[in-house]
Amino acid sequence: MARKKLARFEENKHFPHVIEPSRNEVLDHFPLKGKWRQAFFKNDRPIVLELGCGKGEYTVAMAQKYPEKNFIGIDIKGARIWYGAAEVAEKNMENAGFLRTQIELIAHCFAEGEVSEIWITFPDPQIKHKRLKHRLTHPDNLRRYAHVLHPGGVVHLKTDSEFLHGYTVGVTQVLGFEVKEAYHDIDKQLPEQNHLLHSVKTHYEGIFREKGKTITYLKFSPHGQ
Repeated sequence: MARKKLARFEENKHFPHVIEPSRNEVLDHFPLKGKWRQAFFKNDRPIVLELGCGKGEYTVAMAQKYPEKNFIGIDIKGARIWYGAAEVAEKNMENAGFLRTQIELIAHCFAEGEVSEIWITFPDPQIKHKRLKHRLTHPDNLRRYAHVLHPGGVVHLKTDSEFLHGYTVGVTQVLGFEVKEAYHDIDKQLPEQNHLLHSVKTHYEGIFREKGKTITYLKFSPHGQ
């Protein structure tokens, strides 16, 4: 397994669509900040992020489904990113890429208003209080997302954790964000009709569904509209 990981790390280095800056590089004037469209994608299409993307299932699937948009999967674990990156390379996709960095640095990687949408799919709910600040929907993180989202931009949260779903609803209310959609059970409350929430399933979603867990969804905007 260690050899496979090392091989994947090495292969990531040679994928032109995988960016792996050091923390210092991100903090010290990251060159792609504010320039993702022209310098990385070479177009002027909207940018969509998948945070904690893991194997990048949503990044790849959304890029295929919506060629009129650009997609970036963000995760700190390079061995996981490799799966999505390899698929993007195999399919010669031009509107998908991956960034290996910490989510807390997102405002150093993207300029104010540079992003149109953010997807968070099945993150660790970090239930223990001492892990509170590590929740991807902690107020500090939501403020970071608000900074990089353009006016009217939205955040999508898909999770099996009723705890995280409820916690996030509460945080959005405290911060004054507008909740646009909220479902406690997408299978019962949301007609399928090839909806993205049904048609794309992550590795973890498959595991949770096998255990009979309910899948929730929340869509909200820091800027309203």
